[in-house]
Amino acid sequence: MSPLRYFLILPVAFLASCTLHLPAPEAARYRVEATRPAAVETVPVHLLADSLHTALVFDLKWLEESGYRKPSELGNPRYLTMSWGDEVAYVQKRWLSPVQVFRALCTPSPSVMECIPINWKVEQVCHHQRVFVADVPRSAGPSLAAFLNACAVPKEDGRPLTIAPSSWGDGRLIRCPENYSYYFPRICNVWTVQALQSCGFTINTSTALSANGLVRQATSDKNGFEKIWDPAEKPMP
Repeated sequence: MSPLRYFLILPVAFLASCTLHLPAPEAARYRVEATRPAAVETVPVHLLADSLHTALVFDLKWLEESGYRKPSELGNPRYLTMSWGDEVAYVQKRWLSPVQVFRALCTPSPSVMECIPINWKVEQVCHHQRVFVADVPRSAGPSLAAFLNACAVPKEDGRPLTIAPSSWGDGRLIRCPENYSYYFPRICNVWTVQALQSCGFTINTSTALSANGLVRQATSDKNGFEKIWDPAEKPMP
């Protein structure tokens, strides 16, 4: 065969080889079962709100498994209700004086984190407040636990230092570090925002200073909190 004829036939042979179907591999004769992605395990987080203040309720077992160090005085309840604010406002039983209000809002003041055990349905124990709930991935626990641990002054054993009984229930007030003081605009609802952010929720702090502003964001489609109890709409369960 002349060299010219060889080079004319070679491209045709190459193109013809592209149309050949090789035998299917043996493994391809068996039906392949489609596998579904594993479901993400979630836990509920409750948001409590009145006209001014907000709080959160967490599953204690989940928190401890994630690394949270609870106060030793609390025992082993099912849930922990947690909130944050000015120390004097929590400890003092009477209304704050105008001077105390000015100091709390306009100057950095000591703060506490209130931690109250609950062993019953959240909406029945906290029936005086609006109650919202959303599911979060269990994997969000360590970042939440790290945030809560950082909000507490530790004792020698690593557990939070408590300074007084809670404002209600059988809980305790946890002393917060000096670098987490209370002043405007870092008010109680900002702590709630930061705790929710550590769980993976998307909350804009500047528009969540009020309880209603926070609730509006929490109940948006992207965050998914749903109201399960409102004392203004239903009788006590």
